[in-house]
Order: sequence, then structure tokens, then C-alpha cells
Amino acid sequence: MSLPYSLAPQIGTAGRLGLIVLQSDETMEAELRGALPTGDIAAFVSRISSAAEVSSESLAKMEMDLPCAAGLLPKSVAFDVVGYGCTSASSVIGTERIADLVRAECQTSAVTDPVSALVAVCKEFGVSKLALLTPYTEEVSDSLRATLMQNGIETPVFGTFNEPVETNVARIDPASIRDAAIKMGADKGAEAVFMSCTNLRTFGILKDVKEACAKPALSSNQALFWHMFKLAGLSSDLLS
Repeated sequence: MSLPYSLAPQIGTAGRLGLIVLQSDETMEAELRGALPTGDIAAFVSRISSAAEVSSESLAKMEMDLPCAAGLLPKSVAFDVVGYGCTSASSVIGTERIADLVRAECQTSAVTDPVSALVAVCKEFGVSKLALLTPYTEEVSDSLRATLMQNGIETPVFGTFNEPVETNVARIDPASIRDAAIKMGADKGAEAVFMSCTNLRTFGILKDVKEACAKPALSSNQALFWHMFKLAGLSSDLLS
């Protein structure tokens, strides 16, 4: 028996977001769900292969897999923005290269990543000196610091958990992140604190860090989502 039906409008009438998440990431999607503005906003997620341990070599390899991951987002959707969810790989592969690879495989008006987003946030706050907290090895952290320096952002205060295993990064206790960020943020040489890595659980501690340090408290997911929403023409309170 063939039954009649009608077609409804495509979901996401207020905004259509795409997000490419690392296979090893356990944090981004949960934090995105809590950050999405109200309204008919659609968020589509694709995954990209990533290594169990983070190194410059493993990060660089994602360049080859990025077109496939972007291509797995729905072809029928014209995205307002697509975000690539890896801070360290953004510095290794390059933000312009990431944007080119994503645009080649899906329809989108804009592309961003955590590094591009952080640069935009720092401009928003007028910040040029960060206290940078990462979970990465120093080799990976050095690449990120160099990229930020190229964008006019110094990292005079730096600390790392020195943890290469992604599963462990995702399980770092938010209290440990909070305590480290507050300690670093107390340094007068930094105008803001940035907790780098999309796999760190930061949304529940941002307010504590901000209040304790009396300066902006920023994280990879917070910056990326804020920038995605802004590029999509959506309002949010992620920086408040």
C-alpha cells in the first residue's frame, strides 16, 4: 500500500552547523549540546580518524583524511559554517589549508577551527598575551605557540600536563584543569588564560577560572563554538 506524504522544510531554519570531530575526542559533542543557542539550529557531526597518541606526525596525517571527513557531512545541506575540531592539528596543518580542504568537499559559507577562533576571540577582548595551558607534549605545544606568535599572540606563561595519550586527556579531572589554569592565570604577564585542546572538559570550570584570575578564561571548545555561532549569525553568551 502506497501512502501519500508531504515534505517539510529542512531542519535548521535558524542555522546549520557542521562539526568535524576527532575519532578520539570524547568531549566536544557533549559541550556543543550544552552551548547551542535556542531555536531551530541543526548541528551535523562527522568524525575523522585520529591517532591514539598525539604527535606532530600523527596530527599532520589528518590532512589526508580531512576531505573524506568533510565529505561525509550531508551533501544536501548548505552549511552556514563548518568547524574542524582540533587545536593542535590546526597549527600543524595550517588554518588556510584546513579551510580549503573542507570547502572542497561540502557546501559551506564559512570554515573555522580552534586556532582561527582563538585569534578572533583575542581580537574581541584586545588580548595579545596568554597564559597557555595544554595537555600536549612540548613538541606539539611549541607548534601551537609558534602559530599564535605568527598571529600576534604571545604565550609568556606556559604549562602542560605533558600527556600524549588522547584517552587520558579526555579523562583529566576538570578540577586539575581548573587548579592549573588559576595558578597560571595569576601571573601578571598574561592578559587571559587559554586552556587548549578540544578533548579537555572545560565548560564547567570557565567561570571559576575567570573569577579567580579576574581576567578572561578561554578554552578550545568555547572559542570554536563562539566563532561558529558568530559566523552563522547566531548570538551566544559563551564569552560572558
